[in-house]
Amino acid sequence: MKLVACVIALLGILPMGAAQKVRRPPITGFSHVAFYSSSPIAAKQFYAGLLGLEPGERPGLYIVGRQSIEAEAEKPAHPPSLLSHSAFATPDAEGMRRYLESRGVQVPVKTNHESNGTRWFALKDPEGHAIEFVQESVRPRTKGRAISSQIIHAGFVVHDRALQDKFYRDILGFKLYWSGGMEDGHTDWVAMQVPDGRQWIEYMMTENDAQLSAQLLGVLNHVSLGVSDIKAAAKLLRARGWNPQEEGEPQMGKDGKWQLNVYDPDGTRVELMEFRPVEKPCCSRFTGPHPEESAP
Repeated sequence: MKLVACVIALLGILPMGAAQKVRRPPITGFSHVAFYSSSPIAAKQFYAGLLGLEPGERPGLYIVGRQSIEAEAEKPAHPPSLLSHSAFATPDAEGMRRYLESRGVQVPVKTNHESNGTRWFALKDPEGHAIEFVQESVRPRTKGRAISSQIIHAGFVVHDRALQDKFYRDILGFKLYWSGGMEDGHTDWVAMQVPDGRQWIEYMMTENDAQLSAQLLGVLNHVSLGVSDIKAAAKLLRARGWNPQEEGEPQMGKDGKWQLNVYDPDGTRVELMEFRPVEKPCCSRFTGPHPEESAP
């Protein structure tokens, strides 16, 4: 009995990290994805006018269901890349900060608290991409004229898959959803699904930085909006003045899903993609559940 009492007493004075393992809070999907924009007026014409996304409470914010796309009227931090950051949704931002700290990841000393109740913090992944974890009160779902009500994935340039996997897979718990390439035997895209949802990030594998022009970076660093019918989406865009001769028609992706690419005024790609495949994917099979239109 004395030994048990001593063990209990010892545990009582040890730091929390020594007494119990810090658990990772859920990561359910995206909160928002942000890109730099050189013209707020032109960006609004694209995101609110063409895509029909409802403007948010501050300039440059466009609502996608319970998520958002941000067009930041600032100079890019790392030109010619126009990707600002990707933000993941979690119900416990402070818990996530503590968890990452316990795994040796460099994080801020505290989370930020907004007046509307939102809590968040920012950090960088192993390749220097800015990411955020955001805990916010439920945003009312909006649809209206919006061509989509869900961000289903976001992609960004990756050079070292193994390095990124150590962070996204081993620490954060992301899981392989699908991978493929333009040619057999070569991997150009790696889709890593969030651990507690159906949305995913996409490693856009790149070997030669010298080829990364502003135009190519606009293609690789992208955001994807889910739609139930790509042909209906294309018809809606045409009715709003979209010219498919400039950007292409709907096409079948290597993953067996219909998709359509449109570009904002700065050349950032917004990919419209159907939620589920209609053909067998090339290269590899899907290893996770597909997103659903009704999901946040």
